[in-house]
Amino acid sequence: MINKKEFEKLVENIREKIGHEKEKIKIKEIIFDKLNNELIIIVPDRYDKSLVIGKGGWVVGKLRETLNVKHVHVEAYSDLLVKKYRMKLSLEKLNKLIKSLRLESLKIIRNLLKNRITELPLFNIPNFETNEKVLVALSGGVDSSFSLVVMKYLGFDVEAVTVDPGPMILPKIFKKNIEKLCSTLEVKHKYIKTDFSNFIEECLKGRFHPCGRCSKKIYEKIKKYCKKKGIKILVFGDLLSTGYGAISLEDGIVKISLPALLCMSKHEIKQQVSNFDLELPARFGCPLLHEVHKRFPRLRFYSIQRILRENRAGALEPGESLKLIWRLCKNFDDSIYY
Repeated sequence: MINKKEFEKLVENIREKIGHEKEKIKIKEIIFDKLNNELIIIVPDRYDKSLVIGKGGWVVGKLRETLNVKHVHVEAYSDLLVKKYRMKLSLEKLNKLIKSLRLESLKIIRNLLKNRITELPLFNIPNFETNEKVLVALSGGVDSSFSLVVMKYLGFDVEAVTVDPGPMILPKIFKKNIEKLCSTLEVKHKYIKTDFSNFIEECLKGRFHPCGRCSKKIYEKIKKYCKKKGIKILVFGDLLSTGYGAISLEDGIVKISLPALLCMSKHEIKQQVSNFDLELPARFGCPLLHEVHKRFPRLRFYSIQRILRENRAGALEPGESLKLIWRLCKNFDDSIYY
């Protein structure tokens, strides 16, 4: 692999050849991930990142072709500093819980978090063995699937649970993902059938945006099941509750928002589950949300807010957020779910 100076010159030459403005390129570090055939370029700040990516991703695309790698990923060092700070806040909270609860299995989560802080932007799952049972809330989407994969690979005795309010909220494509993933990982799984008909009816009348209330109702169902089973650790696929909010103690249950705890981006999460051949809709949300959007366009505002929150949290890149918002605002075709 070429050194930093040669790499900076290569990027400058590519920019010149495709007609971009002449700019001095600054590279802080180059990492080659052999396992994924991915080149990770760390630049000082987001301005430098935009120069390396180029307009419409042209520069980074040409880099990938020139260097013959599967992926080229560009990270701003300033963003990595923010991620490390957030993870250190989570580590502080985790240490307090370990001290007060004396739950040895939480030390495995702590080691995973420390490993992530040290190796950022790389992510590797260390191997451990534990008899501790954990419950993973599995929706069939990419974030909860990532959480299940990580907890299984960490050596926990994992059970997955899915609240099933029907196809308007849990479509067939997600059920297919759930069954495929649990079968591949040899994880015990349970569906909790529940009646959300009144809730769905109210949503379809435009009374409120569904996501917040739906998440709360699903969480209460899963927490109740977790308490009934006597499981002490409950894992979710939430991306937003970073820092102190990524781990909490509720009614004697340790709730962990794993992607948020590890400050994972969507790109990283998708890469980690790419070998499981999951079918993931490109659109934002479930069929109920799409129907609400179609009937009541004003409620799209709250979905856009959610996308922008993930962008601010660093989970989504601006370009990814823009694509989701654009699709959300276009005409809908829900056939992808059925």
